[in-house]
Amino acid sequence: MDLKEIYLDEKGTWQRMTIESSRLVTDRPILKFAGVDTPEAASRLTNRHLAVKSDQLVKLPEDTYYVFDLIGCEVFDEAGTRIGKVTDVQQYPANDVYVIRTVDKEEVLFPAVLEYVKEVDAENRKIIVRNAGLFEKARDKRDNEV
Repeated sequence: MDLKEIYLDEKGTWQRMTIESSRLVTDRPILKFAGVDTPEAASRLTNRHLAVKSDQLVKLPEDTYYVFDLIGCEVFDEAGTRIGKVTDVQQYPANDVYVIRTVDKEEVLFPAVLEYVKEVDAENRKIIVRNAGLFEKARDKRDNEV
């Protein structure tokens, strides 16, 4: 890692931390911050959100996106019908899953796989998906509960 500093979420306030050294252990970063010199001090900093300035982001391969680029994207089917908005992305070993809040205010879990996701235009905040009846199932379930 070439980063010299990183921002650490400290109860809603971003604190700039200087990185003295870093390494990856099973694809997770292990960072040594300046001024954090004991295991006890380090343990208070675990499991926190980290951030970097946008110009320090790693360039991702084509058709790969940061989660923050997807959250808030409007979702449309291939016919141009607005389905809803991505509110979260759940990450699993097999594939990611978009959490979509539909126009009917339902929450739908949608597989983020090429078979169903036809286009992601993160710059214009738009995702086009193959509907495949997935949203109708949520609507039918709601109608049957009434």
